[in-house]
Amino acid sequence: MKAFNKIFAAVIAMIILIFAVFNLLFASSDNTDSGRPYRVEINRLVFEIEQSGFDSVDMSGCEYVTHIEKYSDKFYDSDSDYTIREINGVLYRFDYTTYMESDKSSVMLMVNIILGILSAMIIGVLIFIRIKILLPFENLTNVPYELSKGNLTCPIKENKSRFFGRFIWGVDLLRENMEQQKQRELDLQRDKKMLLLSLSHDIKTPLSAIKLYSKALSKGLYDGREKQIEIAESINTKADEIESYVLQIITASREDFLSLEVEMGEFYLSELISKIKLYYTEKLRLIRTDFFVGSYMDRLLKGDLDRSVEVLQNVMENAIKYGDGKSIDIQISEEDGCLLITVRNSGCTISENELPHIFESFWRGENAENEKGSGLGLYICRQLMHKMNGEIFAEIKDGFISVSMVFSKA
Repeated sequence: MKAFNKIFAAVIAMIILIFAVFNLLFASSDNTDSGRPYRVEINRLVFEIEQSGFDSVDMSGCEYVTHIEKYSDKFYDSDSDYTIREINGVLYRFDYTTYMESDKSSVMLMVNIILGILSAMIIGVLIFIRIKILLPFENLTNVPYELSKGNLTCPIKENKSRFFGRFIWGVDLLRENMEQQKQRELDLQRDKKMLLLSLSHDIKTPLSAIKLYSKALSKGLYDGREKQIEIAESINTKADEIESYVLQIITASREDFLSLEVEMGEFYLSELISKIKLYYTEKLRLIRTDFFVGSYMDRLLKGDLDRSVEVLQNVMENAIKYGDGKSIDIQISEEDGCLLITVRNSGCTISENELPHIFESFWRGENAENEKGSGLGLYICRQLMHKMNGEIFAEIKDGFISVSMVFSKA
């Protein structure tokens, strides 16, 4: 904004300079002979009088000289501007008008008015740019910086600008999502800690009993066979109890720790495919991978468009990461009232035995040893597809691996 203020001040100064220079040049042009055209006519008439005499002068073609008076008693009586010349020893008065000078002033005034209007338009455009374009960005200056530090920020005021209204709304939505994600992470950490504290406390009781029973047995406090069997059964019961707590911990670790949210609605297949083609056509061209999208008829699907794009992007990224880089294609088909979108890539690098596990959380195959990742991409895809009442599955055939997403038609 400071830079714009400097530019604005420079434009104002330039406009003032243009006005000053123009008026100065226009005014100075009056002092030259070219600015007094009546002198040209007077010089011509003087020449005619010198050559042919006063009686032969023809004034029909004169625009500025209105009358010629030969010297007499009322020689100096004239209501208009005049100049006196001596021709062949006789004085002559040449009356003339300067109506063209007034026209020149009118032209000067008109040009100044036009320049003023243009200047006002330029200033208006600059003010419009400042209010409608720069100020919305000024309001966003500190938002990304504060979010990057993890600080909470004030909501961004709604802006109905046709230029950046959607952009500002998107930034505010991003701010809200980041704050919600931060809160969910804090809640998750709290719940995880409370779960561990609770389970560790519950495990202590049966564990202490097992330790007491085992110590008693080791010291031979129970001589009878029946009593020893009873103690062994008690130890087994407490061990089962501990095992159930361990299963709770394992189950909790496998549940929806990502808090994936889906807004069910309807969207067109063409919207989904166009978003994928827009991004991956150029990306795959740069890495020299053939990319092909099969023909399809547009259909209205059930689900969340944004989440569907996320699923398809995750599958595409896996195809790029674990394929051989030769080709990736998307095929679309219809079966039993559902629509299948299949991403197929050449260069299958996983075995048939590993295929059933690729949608599990934190699972990574042998082909992922040298690749970055967390093993959550396809797990997230399956969770999202289930939330949208769909399905996802994979198969290997003829050296190609295909991942198919099943969507319900609206």
